[in-house]
Amino acid sequence: QVQLVESGGGSVQAGGSLRLSCTASERTVNSLGMGWFRQAPGKEREFVAGIGWRNNPDYADSVKGRFTMSRDSARNTVYLQMNSLKPDDTAVYYCAAKTSPISSYNYWGQGIQVTVSS
Repeated sequence: QVQLVESGGGSVQAGGSLRLSCTASERTVNSLGMGWFRQAPGKEREFVAGIGWRNNPDYADSVKGRFTMSRDSARNTVYLQMNSLKPDDTAVYYCAAKTSPISSYNYWGQGIQVTVSS
């Protein structure tokens, strides 16, 4: 089992920044594919960013150039740096992990709220 714990959410005004953290237990983040997803009220959960075994991040078009995902092996943590935040970024953000490149994400954090006001 992989346990994922998110932190760093909160409220910010449009144009501001937040950094989300996701710390894993039982497995190292280097041995997992890691991702960030979000779900806004009344909408389906959507992919935000992911980082695989080659350490090359991938981003949804809606966040490219504003969000940066990174991995810190020493802290067994992945981060999502979110800059130039918009009200449309308001959602519950989830950290996720998968154990192979061809599997779906099968481990999820509890979610953390991000609210961006205009």
